[in-house]
Amino acid sequence: MLDPAIEVVLRGGLALLFGATAFEKARDFNGFRAALIGYALLPERLAGAIAALLASSEAALAIALGAPAALELRATALVASAALLALYGAAIAVNLARGRRDIECGCGGPASRQPLSEWLLARNALLLAAALVCRGGAASRPLVWVDALTVGGGIAVLAATWLAVHRLLANAPAIARLREEGT
Repeated sequence: MLDPAIEVVLRGGLALLFGATAFEKARDFNGFRAALIGYALLPERLAGAIAALLASSEAALAIALGAPAALELRATALVASAALLALYGAAIAVNLARGRRDIECGCGGPASRQPLSEWLLARNALLLAAALVCRGGAASRPLVWVDALTVGGGIAVLAATWLAVHRLLANAPAIARLREEGT
């Protein structure tokens, strides 16, 4: 079992992630719809409805993951988070197997365009594992004032790491081109 502070950090990080990605997908809905079409896994006429369903699911998961324990939404939200991440991972894997690396992942908003890669699969697997680890539950101990520092700092570190890795992944093609030009 996890320490309750670590469980809150992981669950809070997932809630922040889903909230941010839902916001970005809603902000650039047409771009997200186009990314879904790019995967070539569903009929184009359904892309708008599926895009809306996915973005709203992420928003709902963000809320449910941060909900008070008394509402008893967390366990279901963690399983649903893992399922959604598995679905995204499967869509990425299918297209990588098809050799389609040049399509937009649809992971974020307009400022974070990035092509499909194995790194995206690894990232989704790590996020899925975090959701399942949290689903396993936390040890029973009261949270104290120092836990608030741990949780706040932990979520801040996760968010900063996420942003840094996401930008590196988004810029990987440009970095590769610069390396080729330099040789």
